Amino acid sequence: MSKENTNASSIVSKVWAFCQTLRDDGVGYGDYLEQLTYLLFLKMADEYTKPPHNRTMPIPSEFAWETLTSKSGTELESHYNIMLRELAKEKGILGQIFVKSQNKIQDPAKLYKLIALINAENWILMGVKDKGDIYEGILEKNAEDTKSGAGQYFTPRPLIKAMVECLRPEPMKTIADPACGTGGFFLAAYDWIVANRDLDKDAAKFLKYETFFGNEIVASTRRLALMNLFLHNIGDIDSDNFISPNDSLITDSGTRYDYILANPPFGKKSSMTFTNEAGEQEKEDLTYNRQDFWVTTSNKQLNFVQHIRTMLKTTGQAAVVLPDNVLFEGGVGETVRKKLLDTTNLHTILRLPTGIFYANGVKANVLFFDGKPSSKDPWTKEVWVYDYRTNIHHTLKKNPLKLEDLRDFINLYQSENINKRTETYNSESNPEGRWRKFTYDEIIARDKTSLDITWLKDKSLADLDNLPDPDVLALDIVENIEAGLASFRAIISSLKS
Repeated sequence: MSKENTNASSIVSKVWAFCQTLRDDGVGYGDYLEQLTYLLFLKMADEYTKPPHNRTMPIPSEFAWETLTSKSGTELESHYNIMLRELAKEKGILGQIFVKSQNKIQDPAKLYKLIALINAENWILMGVKDKGDIYEGILEKNAEDTKSGAGQYFTPRPLIKAMVECLRPEPMKTIADPACGTGGFFLAAYDWIVANRDLDKDAAKFLKYETFFGNEIVASTRRLALMNLFLHNIGDIDSDNFISPNDSLITDSGTRYDYILANPPFGKKSSMTFTNEAGEQEKEDLTYNRQDFWVTTSNKQLNFVQHIRTMLKTTGQAAVVLPDNVLFEGGVGETVRKKLLDTTNLHTILRLPTGIFYANGVKANVLFFDGKPSSKDPWTKEVWVYDYRTNIHHTLKKNPLKLEDLRDFINLYQSENINKRTETYNSESNPEGRWRKFTYDEIIARDKTSLDITWLKDKSLADLDNLPDPDVLALDIVENIEAGLASFRAIISSLKS
């Protein structure tokens, strides 16, 4: 292991150890991450003001890094609280990082220790990958804290990398995510482009400042995304931020993008909470009345499908994680599927296994489709389905999803020329083949134009001698029950309305 790697691992260990200390005081991973974000940002800004950079930073002198390192006890706590409040009023990415910031570390001695921990390292000199990996590691740990609900913002990184590898983004093109969470798709796309494309000066500048665009309505998650991009060398302290706090579904911005990579939030309903005349909290379904939408619905995922189709250039490519209900739901769901088949080339569906997301009970798929100009004939001619669900068992701890698990799919996807694809399924010679194509006419003939397509036999139902481990079976049962409960809640909600 190199000296640099050893040093990075050492820093990760220190950061983790201190996180555990704070957890004993009731400070969760999410709160710890926020404090780390504020302090890291200030420390790196301070490093930029010193040789060899000698840059002028937008941080007021009374809140410079030295004002934290020179104080302790209640004086430090008081100054830190004032600093957070005042920096939130600043312009640009500085104000965005500190918006709605609060001090969650109530013990001044522990705040002093965290500042000392960060002060001990030169973060600018550290490799982009090293400091980015430290932050990503804590983000993933935060996602594991299921009580906080942070997992809904964290898509498994191997899945993200596989989606990016299938799209193979070109430099000098735009990449968007209308529900970007902590920015995982942006980071994977950035890394892939840097590793696989030759970048001249203009292309490198475009990649850093003009490639990525996202939306994230949760303030704390958006803050983490901005810092995540900054630590991975995307954007700069004094550049415009790429991530809007606005609800992307409200309106069509008019901007069109070359690539869209997304995992829209779980949960079928879009809703808003308000206080009624009796002072009680009520929820009301949100519908988006947009001229560019095919249907008006409160179903969040169907709205995101419509919105992403609008955002996509007629030469663009999209890869979107969506739950099973989008593939089989009738009514407005069927209308959206038919329109998607007609107006884009919906060429690929990857069926995902359970046990890979931090949110339980999720059965999801990745839909790959290409933007197309208006036409009287359907653009989709055939849909290729890769079933990586049937007889596949993953768990977050014992058997987490790895990129190599999806290597067979990536190879069969044939990114360079999808017209050269070859089925692995054959009804006679290989009925267990996971890669199979269906024509447009075959799909349209299916009940409700369902894209929820299976053909493999579930071996656990027939081979009792080779059942998965009891913990895997138990997890499958829990996820199926939770998925069923979610469907029943949706039915009850629709009956009430």
